[in-house]
Amino acid sequence: MQCRKRKLKVSVVAVPKTIDNDILLMDKTFGFDTAVEEAQRAINSAYIEARSAYHGIGLVKLMGRSSGFIAMHASLSSGQVDVCLIPEDLLQTSGATDASGNVIFSDIGVHMQQKIKMHFKDIGVPADVKYIDPTYMVRACRANASDAILCTVLGQNAVHGAFAGFSGITSCVCNTHYVYLPITEVITAPKRINPNSRMWHRCLTSTGQPDFD
Repeated sequence: MQCRKRKLKVSVVAVPKTIDNDILLMDKTFGFDTAVEEAQRAINSAYIEARSAYHGIGLVKLMGRSSGFIAMHASLSSGQVDVCLIPEDLLQTSGATDASGNVIFSDIGVHMQQKIKMHFKDIGVPADVKYIDPTYMVRACRANASDAILCTVLGQNAVHGAFAGFSGITSCVCNTHYVYLPITEVITAPKRINPNSRMWHRCLTSTGQPDFD
């Protein structure tokens, strides 16, 4: 807006930055594949710890805010998850907001850990809950080959778009093609998992979890 107001000759071209993969119309954002790989390692660790303990339960909290793409893909790829909970299907996303307008979430991982312990205590079964929060490991690790290539191509395309005279666009992958999309179209709302989608049903088939509705 300020550029238009001052009549500056400036091209505004974005490269989407989020590992949560929650931007509308895009197949995936850079960092997502790497995040899923690292999250899968955390799941594998929780699985081994739980299997090694008497009445062991592995609990892993993954990032994503109001979208559960990392949790869904990591669960599906690991093949070791019994229950995958995502915001779209179960968890409430209303309440107080921060300065950016985002809903403030309590620590759902610690909450789940306490609830699980209380449940098994109430039924007289000792439970050893192995809780892992790999947040910093997931978002601070080195990009894998797939994401490194994606970043390179998105950056190159962003420069080409700017030199071609485009403005107000974002460089991204949509329907398996590298394209430009209007920034105004992709920021209207976060992309979320459709609980009726085929991919989510694949995840449910993998975990074998019940319908919690």
